[in-house]
Amino acid sequence: MSLDDLVDFTPELKAEGIKLAARYKIGPLFTPPVVSKWEGPLGTFMLPSTTGGANWPGGSFDPERKMLYVYSATGISSIGLIPSDGKLSDMNYLMGRARDPKEATAGAGQAGVGEGGSNVTLHDLQLVKPPYGRITAFDLNRGEIVWQIAHGETPDNVRDHPALKGLSIPRTGRAGRVGTLVTKTLLIAGEGGFFTLPSGQRGAMLRAYDKATGQELGAVAMPAPVTGAPMTYLMNGKQYIVVAIGGAGYSSELIAFRLRDD
Repeated sequence: MSLDDLVDFTPELKAEGIKLAARYKIGPLFTPPVVSKWEGPLGTFMLPSTTGGANWPGGSFDPERKMLYVYSATGISSIGLIPSDGKLSDMNYLMGRARDPKEATAGAGQAGVGEGGSNVTLHDLQLVKPPYGRITAFDLNRGEIVWQIAHGETPDNVRDHPALKGLSIPRTGRAGRVGTLVTKTLLIAGEGGFFTLPSGQRGAMLRAYDKATGQELGAVAMPAPVTGAPMTYLMNGKQYIVVAIGGAGYSSELIAFRLRDD
């Protein structure tokens, strides 16, 4: 994590981001958490957040091209430590965050246990640059990245943010529990998180890319984002794709798409 990672949609946002980041410790890989202090540092910035970049859905391998396709997400978390009172643990420190002494209630102390892994935002925007969700294609023979794309449409809070009015923001991608599926010609992945579909409804997209180039070849709407990796099967000569979806305000379910005959 460095200041170069901070959001820079506008010079004003970048300046505010630098001011906010000054209250935290930043550094290279393996920079340890710090004891949280209200006057600073509140914690150590962790990128890409406490849940990791690729997370549990994993990637997909193409044995023909010897390519590995991995979805990853970018967010930012703050990891702080507070002294242990000995009641929750016999360790000297626990994850937590110092509180504002002015807001600390009598007898409540000045630190919050478990608050050290919270996401850090700026005016309801991610503190770091997009893409917030991406798919990367790796050539395993050469150990090189072949292509990388932002995966997931720009969230509504970015697209409609008043501070960004009139700006052309490229697709930012969205974070989620996204897995990939590779076929003879395609790479298929659903989006994480909700956004306003072109129809005006709330949902997410299932997208298909050219597995060799990353070019998007098609997409279909889903009523909710995916919660894992898609799978496919052939039955009676027709191919089906099944995805698990769900989210806030939408019960989890499996939905199946059948590929057209043409």
